[in-house]
Amino acid sequence: MNTAPGQGLATRPIGVFDSGIGGLTVVRALRERLPNEDIVYFGDTARVPYGTKSAETVVRFSRECFSFLVRRGIKLLVVACNTASAIALPELRGSLQLPMLGVIEPGVSAALAATRTRTVGVVGTAATMASGAYDRCLRAADPGVTVVQSACPLFVPLAEEGWVEGEVPRLVARRYLEPLIKAGIDTLILGCTHYPMLREVIAEALGPRICLVDSAEETASATASLLERLGLARAEHGGACRVFVTDSAPRFAAVGGAFLGGRLEAVTVVDQSDLPWYER
Repeated sequence: MNTAPGQGLATRPIGVFDSGIGGLTVVRALRERLPNEDIVYFGDTARVPYGTKSAETVVRFSRECFSFLVRRGIKLLVVACNTASAIALPELRGSLQLPMLGVIEPGVSAALAATRTRTVGVVGTAATMASGAYDRCLRAADPGVTVVQSACPLFVPLAEEGWVEGEVPRLVARRYLEPLIKAGIDTLILGCTHYPMLREVIAEALGPRICLVDSAEETASATASLLERLGLARAEHGGACRVFVTDSAPRFAAVGGAFLGGRLEAVTVVDQSDLPWYER
């Protein structure tokens, strides 16, 4: 990573990439933590989900979407997709001369700092849990940690339908989390960017003794630290947020406002002639 600060670089936007809509929870955390920063969000909604694709395909899709954001003059890339963070980010860090971070490492660091018993739980989609990305990252940082994982697939449709409170999500949360509680976890990582939408019911099911780690919030904190370290933090007010998707703008706009914590001003469907994979 050879990028150095220079005149005008600080006013460039932060690029945020996800395979779909969940990454808007990261954008929400970034806007709360870094209100002066402009953000460009790219959701590859035409090809979601990435979790069912091969590693080679995930790397190729991610590289193409990164290229779209780089062409918009971003100063830093946030990979707000657990699958792309696990598979594509390690491949691309050495090839792209741009500061970048994913959502896995910040959450892992926060969990290891919080745990008292060194028994950490992780919840995410079936694909993320099957990838073993959180388990590997946790054990690499602390070989003695005990990792208890659980796939919670119903959390995603509940979040997208807006069923984030009430008896139904409470029952689902209790059912999913009971085995982790019985396993003795004292810290839980939300390993999917949809899951912060259900934070209250998840916290209720866990009880007050278990620390809840929101990867979106931790990623925003890590981004702020990285910008300061590189001298790229924006001092004057910005705060604009541009959103690009590859398909289904009306649906994205209708659901995305809840994820963002406010109304989406505009969602642009990228014309195919402007997509990086058509540049070959």
